[in-house]
Parts: sequence; structure tokens; C-alpha cells
Amino acid sequence: APEAAAPAPDRWRPWRFRMSNDVWGTPVVSGDLLYVTSFEVHALDVGNGRRQFKTRDVAWAMAVEGGRIHASDGPSLYALDAATGAEQWRLSTDAWVYALKADRGTVLTATRGGGVQGWEASNGEKLWEVTGAQSDFETAEAGPVIHDGTVYVWQDARLRALDARTGLERWSYPIGDAASCGGVPVRVTPATDGYVYIAAGTRVLAVETGSGRVRWHFEAPAVFLSPPAFAPGPAVTGGGVYLADYLGTVYALDATTGKDRWRIATEARSSIEPVLVAVGNVHVGSGSALYTLDAVTGTPKWRFAAGGDVVGAPVVADGRVHFGSADHVLYTLDAAGGQLRWKLATGGEITGSPVAQGGVVYACSKDRCVYALDALKGTGTGNRART
Repeated sequence: APEAAAPAPDRWRPWRFRMSNDVWGTPVVSGDLLYVTSFEVHALDVGNGRRQFKTRDVAWAMAVEGGRIHASDGPSLYALDAATGAEQWRLSTDAWVYALKADRGTVLTATRGGGVQGWEASNGEKLWEVTGAQSDFETAEAGPVIHDGTVYVWQDARLRALDARTGLERWSYPIGDAASCGGVPVRVTPATDGYVYIAAGTRVLAVETGSGRVRWHFEAPAVFLSPPAFAPGPAVTGGGVYLADYLGTVYALDATTGKDRWRIATEARSSIEPVLVAVGNVHVGSGSALYTLDAVTGTPKWRFAAGGDVVGAPVVADGRVHFGSADHVLYTLDAAGGQLRWKLATGGEITGSPVAQGGVVYACSKDRCVYALDALKGTGTGNRART
């Protein structure tokens, strides 16, 4: 029989949960549960780390949205109740699913061989499918993008904006094939200002989401591996479009005109993660160091050197920046000055990106563990009661 619910503890304590298999990707926090993929999907209680359930099937790709876990084991697509893990529907796909996203009741998949599909999230009904798309770079980060009812697909050397429910084309733009895009995937960032920002090789474009009209075009000397990052507001407060190329040069572009306000060199950067713009600062992991620049002027503020390459994207919350490294360590720094506040050495490389929420930092490691740490104190005991 299930145990009676225990009263909420006076003090929250950091926890660690060890899996029997490898852990990968970035954890997802939704409500009182944390979801992580370790072959299966595991749902852990955010308060104490106890596992509430796990799926019986492998999940190479996962998205949590609308009270459901949408996942794929490759040739199958399935949906589970996010609270209980009970299966809601399951279907076979015609090819291996390499990318999966969910937004506003639509599940978007991309399959090997150039297929892109839209599915009804509630019952798995296929809404539409296109072929011959995204076929040059079949990886999760280079897959199609879904945002606010629109799907962005790279097909026949054009970037196409499709209705997420019908698959009908709203507009397209001749972005070019893989060769004309510098041999790197097109990266797309829909933004809250009504524009979608596109990195295509050495080019950056701003396209109006409704009409497909190009607002501006920027050309850089080196290719971009990561998508643009958009910060709302005027340039005088740090608003704009920010990118880093593979050489580590960081660009600040005016969102209205596309003119570069500044550009600053860091070091060679193989990361596919976007730069992070938060509270007037630009944080960028280049090589084994985290750089922080003033978003308005580009003035370098600080540089912190880790013992290995920066892994994933940093996250900023409550005046602290958290990031993982290939040296097996999770670092927490003061976001303004770059001083080390605490660090946690794990038994393996940090995977994905950390997640900071409610004063807690969650991270996964190749030591097969999921960690929940006090954002202020690390492994120190937190002072807040669990809510």
C-alpha cells in the first residue's frame, strides 16, 4: 500500500538520483516533477528526488507539453500522461525519428530520409507530412522548429514557414542549399517582436513571421554554428540580436537595422548553443572558458576558465550563472563579477545544460546521476521550506 504523504520538511536538502544506465540531454522540470532520459523516461520528485515512475520503452527523443510526455524510441511515437506515466497513444512511424518537439497541441517530428510530420498531440492523428526536408543535417539541434503555430522547415534550398496544424505553406525564402550555407545547418530563432532570426552559414537575416518579408540581411566573415539569440527592448538597454561564430567572435546586431553595434573576439568555439543574454550581460561559452560581455557596449566584464570545454548552455537565475564542463564539474559563479560561488565535482562529464528553477539547480552527468543542488549554496542545506 502507498505510504501516507509525509509533512513538508522545514528545510529542503540537495539530492542525487543514480540511474542504472547512462543519462543524456537536459532535464525538463514541469510542476513537481523532473523528467530525464536514461534510455527510458524517468520522472523524479523535485523535492526529494524519489522516482515516481519510469517508462517501459526507450526514449531517444522527448518533449513535455500540455500535461503529456511525447517521446520516440526511433521507429515509434508515443504519448504518456505526464503525472502518472500512463500510456495515452502509440503509433509506428515510417522512418527513424531523430527530432521531436511539441507546441500548443501539435507534435512535430523529423525522420531519417527527409520526412517532417505534424501530429495531433491528444490522440496521435497525423495532420500532415512533407518529404525532402532537413535531409542534409539530420540531428536534433538542426531539425525543424515549431513556434506559436508555425513550423520552419529547410526544404529544396528554401526556408519554408508552414501552418503547424495543416502543413500549408505561409511563405518561403530562398535561403540556399547546404553548400551555399557554408556546409552548416540553417539555425532559426522565432522572437517575440514578430520576426524570425535566421543564421545561414555566414549570413544572418530578419524575416517577418507573418509575411515572410526580409527586414535586413547581415554578412559575417565566418560561419555560425549556433542560432541567434534575441533580447527584447531598445539597443540602449541591451536589446538586439546576438550571435557567436565558430571562431568565437561575438556580434551584437541592431534588431531594427541589422547593423552590428559591436563585435568582440573570444576564442574558437565549437559549441552549437546560442549565447545567453540576461540582465544586460552576454554570456558565451567558448572553448574551456565562460566570457561575460556588456550587452550595450560589448565591453568584456570577466572571463572564467574551467578545467575542460564548456558543455551545453549556461543558465542565469537570481544573480548567479550556472554551467557545466567536460572536466566533470558544475560551476556556479556570480553573474556580475564572475567570482566562483561553488562547484560540484561529479563522476563524469556534465550532459546537456543545467536548469535553474525555484532556487534549485538541476543537472545530469555521465556518472549516471541526476543532481538537485541549492542554487545559492550548492550541496549546502537550503533555508526555504519546500512548497
